[in-house]
Amino acid sequence: MKICFIMYPWEKVNPKQDSTLRIIHESVKRGYDVAITHPQNLTIRDSVTLSLCKTVQISEKLTTSIAGFYKSVCFTSGMRPLSEFDVIFMRDNPPVDPIIFNFLDSIKEDVFIINAVNGLREANNKIYTAAYYDPNRELIPATHVSKNIEYLMRIIKESENDKMIMKPLDGYGGSGVIVIEKSAMHNIKSLLEFYIDRGDGKSNYVIIQDYVEGAEDGDVRVLMLNGKPIGAIRRRPAKGDARSNISAGGTVEKYKLTKADKILCAKIGDKLVRDGIYYAGLDLIGGKLIEVNVLSPGTITDINKLGNVKLQRKILDYLEDVVIQRNKLKEEFRPENIVTDVTTT
Repeated sequence: MKICFIMYPWEKVNPKQDSTLRIIHESVKRGYDVAITHPQNLTIRDSVTLSLCKTVQISEKLTTSIAGFYKSVCFTSGMRPLSEFDVIFMRDNPPVDPIIFNFLDSIKEDVFIINAVNGLREANNKIYTAAYYDPNRELIPATHVSKNIEYLMRIIKESENDKMIMKPLDGYGGSGVIVIEKSAMHNIKSLLEFYIDRGDGKSNYVIIQDYVEGAEDGDVRVLMLNGKPIGAIRRRPAKGDARSNISAGGTVEKYKLTKADKILCAKIGDKLVRDGIYYAGLDLIGGKLIEVNVLSPGTITDINKLGNVKLQRKILDYLEDVVIQRNKLKEEFRPENIVTDVTTT
């Protein structure tokens, strides 16, 4: 199989923690033709979409050490047509340059892209979760997205809750996530101006979300593959911090999905697959969906360690099934019909 990862800079990979590196290592182990590239390397020449790729050189003996692999791997560099790959795996960090989607549009009939371009376009920021149809607020907490400061001030004042969550629309890794309290109302307008006004004549959207009781104990990250959970952990915030993201200093614990979690995942999972989102990370608090992460959700390393599993194997088993079915069925191929051996955690 030929697989290309569109990802963040290789130099910024943390081999002890990085999820993408584990999928790449497993791909090399299986003898795939593996390449990595970056959004700035995409180009079109003579109507062909290409990218300057680094292709992994196959060594005689592959180390089982992920850190050792990262340190020793060798690449050859060159332009490659993206249509020659079987799979394009999008692993860039948000916020993503939307022009990337236009490049991927040009090859989406030739290559299986995970996630599908339309899914990435629709769900690459937090509006996807905020817009989830949930009139009775059974699945997601009340969420407001706006850049209108007066409107947001009114929402906060009229809320029945003393505490709410404020975060930027396109942040990740817990960046910019804060708890706001009505008791500090005199500071909130200034905070909104700081978050919204970029100072260059442009402005950002922010999210105001009901605080879910239990958030102080952290959240649950669930990795979803083909609409089903394949692994989960609890993330607890560091003392004095509202964010449970590992990159923000949070810690992790083994977690077994509850019956309510599984019901929630099943409801969300069906929609994810319909929307072309085959691999995603869900953040849950108190049985509510807080976020859907579709670009480069992490935590594979921690789930592997705590659960004595190797989730990268499940992911690549799924992609192998997809490629076989896609080549067999041609135009009749429908990703939502793929039946994957995914063990619910």
